[in-house]
Amino acid sequence: MIAASRKTVAVAALGSAALLVGAFIFQALGYAPCQMCYWQRWPHGMAIAFAAVALYDMGWVWIVGGGISAAITSALGMFHVGVENKWWDGPASCTGGGNGLGNLSGNDLLSVDVIDKLVMCDEVSWALFGISMPGWNFVFSALLVGLWGLALRQHLRG
Repeated sequence: MIAASRKTVAVAALGSAALLVGAFIFQALGYAPCQMCYWQRWPHGMAIAFAAVALYDMGWVWIVGGGISAAITSALGMFHVGVENKWWDGPASCTGGGNGLGNLSGNDLLSVDVIDKLVMCDEVSWALFGISMPGWNFVFSALLVGLWGLALRQHLRG
């Protein structure tokens, strides 16, 4: 079962890599990521790193680490969807509540230098079938959690 576990880990890592590549492609197409979008990328990188170590060492701790990383990015995607749908508040630094304007000077408000850099976390920039990019990250990352769980089960069965 170690060979099956190794293949499952590789597929999970490829899934995280595909999601990261997709994010970078959307960014190249002009869909600038918000702060929460960046948060969702880091755990994918960690899952890939855990997979690389697991493919070399095949210890259960690396498999669990990859699964936890996928679960974190999935949870962040779900949280981001809630912020987009106004189910709960998101970070004040990237949501449209307007509370953060009090600390800005007149020059800051009139500056055009920051317009391209400010992407609001509570606005949907792209959706397919009514599901936004963070929503798709939630769905596919949840599937990756299942793959990591399968890899762990295969590994423990030996």
